[in-house]
Amino acid sequence: MMECKKALTETKGDIETAMEYLRKQGLAKADKKAGRVAAEGRVVLAQNGGKAVLVEINSETDFVAKDENFLKFADEVAKTALASGAADVDALKNTKTSYGPTVEEARQWLVAKVGENVQVRRLVRIDGNNKVGAYIHGGRIGVLVELKGGSDELAKGVAMHVAAMNPPYVSPDHVPADIVAKEKEIALAQIKDSGKPADILEKMISGKLRKTLSEMSLTGQPYVLDTNVTVEAALKKEGAEVLGFQRLAVGEGIEKKEEDFAAEVMKQAGLA
Repeated sequence: MMECKKALTETKGDIETAMEYLRKQGLAKADKKAGRVAAEGRVVLAQNGGKAVLVEINSETDFVAKDENFLKFADEVAKTALASGAADVDALKNTKTSYGPTVEEARQWLVAKVGENVQVRRLVRIDGNNKVGAYIHGGRIGVLVELKGGSDELAKGVAMHVAAMNPPYVSPDHVPADIVAKEKEIALAQIKDSGKPADILEKMISGKLRKTLSEMSLTGQPYVLDTNVTVEAALKKEGAEVLGFQRLAVGEGIEKKEEDFAAEVMKQAGLA
């Protein structure tokens, strides 16, 4: 209300000019905060059958990430991403929301309102029209899993598994050749002084490598909803196949500034 009153005063009551003034002010405030680290936030989901998106939206503090205005913005961004088919964040920012402004314009208004840097950081989507399992854990981890065949329950369960275990690859066959070579080298180094014959060493290396590749692959891991079977076995039981998955966790890869509050107080008091 006060911002609107100030805008009308500055523009001598011209509503159109006042609106433009407010937009410029919002942009200026957003620009000032753009350099501040935003490593908190939420991962949000929008889904319609076999099409689904996850969007990571960051804030500076967890307090703002729970703010009603932030949550409404996040939900609208996810819905806009799904409806528009935007392939990446840059395209999404220029897409209009259901209530008029673009995602970027809405973000600038939100920054001005909450007083923190807010960023739409990442977008992943699945559009294959296969079965999609989606899972959000506490608003901080989001997973999409694309299955060929299987039930909705299985798709959701595999998504939960990915959220919990964070496997780097779908199956051992998906592990890059350079990673396989490195793991084989490590396995060899572990047993090269065992004194075993060459043919036995080769079998031991193959066994170690097979175990390692299974542990880093979704299909080879014990299924979190039934640890007596592997994910692969759970899939085979329903004649299903994992075509791919996407996993986002809030703030991963962002270097957070560690605050030493005691030192800061000492500094402010002139004691350091």
